[in-house]
Amino acid sequence: MFSMVTGFIDYSQRAIQAARYIGQGFMVTLYHMNRLPMTIQYPYDKLIPSERFRGRIHFEFDKCIAREVCVRVCPIDLPVVDWNFGRDIGKKRLENHSIDFGICIFCGNCVEYCPTNCLSMTEEYELSTYDRHELNYDQIALGRSPISVIEDSTIRTIFSSTSLSEKTMDGHLDPRTVTSSPDSI
Repeated sequence: MFSMVTGFIDYSQRAIQAARYIGQGFMVTLYHMNRLPMTIQYPYDKLIPSERFRGRIHFEFDKCIAREVCVRVCPIDLPVVDWNFGRDIGKKRLENHSIDFGICIFCGNCVEYCPTNCLSMTEEYELSTYDRHELNYDQIALGRSPISVIEDSTIRTIFSSTSLSEKTMDGHLDPRTVTSSPDSI
């Protein structure tokens, strides 16, 4: 008789613990049901990258003095800098600068250590292509300014990755966190 009572007590404790776990999971589910979805419709809606986002590298040919600091600090020796010594000016003359974004790890060392700030990171992150050789950018392709996500009128940009239900003190939606498309105004 005593073993039957202890078995019943043990069974009831495990049932209460299981019900508690189920209740905790249900509370998490109810908490998340009040939120708006965080997914976006990618080709039509795009998130604005953060301020320190490391996208495609932009190169300014006129500023480069061919010191090759970018090549030395790159962990994979990726930037290719070709130069000739100009005897008439007594300095190095840059001939070609290229980066293969199929191999680049976007660490940002080349941008950070460039002595003349001729390299900068952009917010461009759509570099996909079917041919790997198209990811090898020469100085002309690197010098092309990317289209800013904010300036593209064909898409709706979302400024913040937080939920769109954030409200200001007076109860209205904060216009900086919603969208910047003309049809949403």
